[in-house]
Amino acid sequence: MRDRETARGRRLQYATITWNGIEVFVTIGLGIAAQSLALVAFGLDSVVEIFASLVVVWYLGGGRERARARRSLRLVAVAFAVLAVYLVVVSTFNLIAGNEPEGSPLGIAYLTLTAAVMFTLAHLKRSTARRGDLAPLAAEAEMTFLDGCLAVGIMLALVANAVAALWWADAVAALVVAGLCVRESVENWQTARPDG
Repeated sequence: MRDRETARGRRLQYATITWNGIEVFVTIGLGIAAQSLALVAFGLDSVVEIFASLVVVWYLGGGRERARARRSLRLVAVAFAVLAVYLVVVSTFNLIAGNEPEGSPLGIAYLTLTAAVMFTLAHLKRSTARRGDLAPLAAEAEMTFLDGCLAVGIMLALVANAVAALWWADAVAALVVAGLCVRESVENWQTARPDG
């Protein structure tokens, strides 16, 4: 059973890596076209998520010793921390600079699709991790879920800006997600401790 869940987890990680790889180029391109730093930031944050997915693929491809699992959890914790710092820096910059993105109907549509894909992948990863007792996959599933939350937040911010000129909404949404990333980083780091 565990081998089957490990293979399924690897396939889910490859699907995540593929989607996030496409996401890097699509959202950065749409962000440049709309002068939306939030869309560009979303594309860049996908690079961190690709790293976390690669860490889990590495874990799933090797032995199941505890040291390897702890190392994987620590690397995922670091990825969460990097993502949190990145979101805080970009959000603060946007708030201070008063960056007002142009409308991006394609960005809104793509982020809506991305949210659906990420929430589905997160659900599948969680259930696979639970059945196979794969803690690093469960940890990375939370990052996938937060990616979906970030997509929804930025999508709603783009809608709020287009409808009500609330230019600051995307920065505030990203700051909320940054707080969640900090929590996940701390929890994963503590779980990775030998006594955790």
